[in-house]
Amino acid sequence: MKTVLMSGSSSGIGQAIREKLENESYRVYGISRNNGEIICDLTDTKTLHVEIKKLLKTTDINLLINCAGVGIFKPHEEISLEKINELIDVNLKAPIILINLTLRSLKKTKGHIINISSIEATKHSKFSALYTATKSGLRDFSLCLFEELRRAEVRVTNINPDITKTAFFDKLNFEPTDDKKTYIEPDVIAQSVLQAINSEVVITDITIRAQKFAIKKR
Repeated sequence: MKTVLMSGSSSGIGQAIREKLENESYRVYGISRNNGEIICDLTDTKTLHVEIKKLLKTTDINLLINCAGVGIFKPHEEISLEKINELIDVNLKAPIILINLTLRSLKKTKGHIINISSIEATKHSKFSALYTATKSGLRDFSLCLFEELRRAEVRVTNINPDITKTAFFDKLNFEPTDDKKTYIEPDVIAQSVLQAINSEVVITDITIRAQKFAIKKR
């Protein structure tokens, strides 16, 4: 049985990915503040380090998925320093740290790293500067890391989903519309993860778009 270490597995895209992998007989260790196999706040670097090292003493990792993410979309001067730190810590710093901690294990298993970025990593949107910075940073990190790890035969895949119908928007001032052509379902992202895992070649970057663009303001 192959082992997966995953952040963001308790809801939305991450939950859909987890269910898909478990149906394929993967053993998933989820990192969560409340109800994961590894109880840890991703912004708590010291505890994260301790918990991952503890897991690696008894378990080799075949697949690392960085799916946890937070967003904020407003004029930059209105964003609190606390929120700035949170976005950088969760969206960019945590994935980089998790890869750092698990890479020796992934090299041993000739494993796979999958980072869930965002469509915002590929374009420039109003009120998205901070979020885009974290997600484009993650995307570029992924693409550079692939070049570093090719000889070690560790795969690296970055996925850029368009607006996806999840609880991500619950605390934002906009959300997907009711038109199914303007958003993606989480299961579509999960299927793309399986596609990348099962591909005979390395899929380094996947962008998944809705047919139309529209949002509904609250």
